[in-house]
Amino acid sequence: MSWNPILDADCPIGDAVDAIETVIVPRARDLGDFEVRRALPAPKRQMVGPFIFFDQMGPAEFVTGQGIDIRPHPYIGLATVTYLYKGRMHHRDSLGVDQWIEPGAVNLMTAGHGVTHSERVDGEMLKAPYALFGIQTWIALPEGKEEQAADFLHVPKADLPVLEGEGKTVRVILGHAYGAAAPAETPSEMFYLDTLLDPGAALPLPYDHEDRGAYVVSGAVEVAGQTFEAGQMMVFRPGDRVGMRAGAHGSRVLLLGGATLNGPRHIWWNFVASSKDKIEAAKEAWRAGDWTHGRFKLPPGDNAEFIPLPER
Repeated sequence: MSWNPILDADCPIGDAVDAIETVIVPRARDLGDFEVRRALPAPKRQMVGPFIFFDQMGPAEFVTGQGIDIRPHPYIGLATVTYLYKGRMHHRDSLGVDQWIEPGAVNLMTAGHGVTHSERVDGEMLKAPYALFGIQTWIALPEGKEEQAADFLHVPKADLPVLEGEGKTVRVILGHAYGAAAPAETPSEMFYLDTLLDPGAALPLPYDHEDRGAYVVSGAVEVAGQTFEAGQMMVFRPGDRVGMRAGAHGSRVLLLGGATLNGPRHIWWNFVASSKDKIEAAKEAWRAGDWTHGRFKLPPGDNAEFIPLPER
């Protein structure tokens, strides 16, 4: 797909606009074999549009025989999006999906009323060293879709729309922006973009979305006269016509946002809901461990163990 002329619209840079509402510096969490940096939820911001969770995984280097090994665990009230830059992960879930997640592909798992999945690196992957680098996000579901049936959708990298021109490349991961739309159906109005900017390239943010944020994956960008480095998230005021310009070494930035939901969400472990009662019901269902007749099932082919309900 060729570059959309919308991106050549007026793009205020530097002192032309005071655009930043919130700057988020992610919190680092050590998971033993690798580190994650969590930008959402943050003290000043629970969500950007419907995006309620944002984790950067790695970059990490694993030696032979080591890797991600996350046992089956449950979700409700959200959709997960795993997007990798390097490495591979083996996804299995209670729907029977058995899918290797690879760089550039979209993997959208909608939990709805409840789903269980595991994330591991196994088999041939453990026979040699490998690198892992990626982003996992959660999308809070609209209140009317919190109880829907679970679903999983895999979209190969080649099927995602790409806009190119003037030193910038934009891959549409989810939703719509700049006149292009990703193939995956989303639970609410949103956009999620992987952008590569050459040194000095300018990019206006999509202005047809209510809530907008940007996370610098690598390099640096300038917005409203301020420079933001890798590992920072900016959240912008609704309605501002604002853009960013890549630094001297170029940049990679994830843009995300969309329509806000009807209110904040309660979060406990992997459960997201509009009411505490829904979370309590999910906790009791997982604690009961009735994998045959209960609310949650274990993934076929990965049902020998699971993560117990936390005590907190």
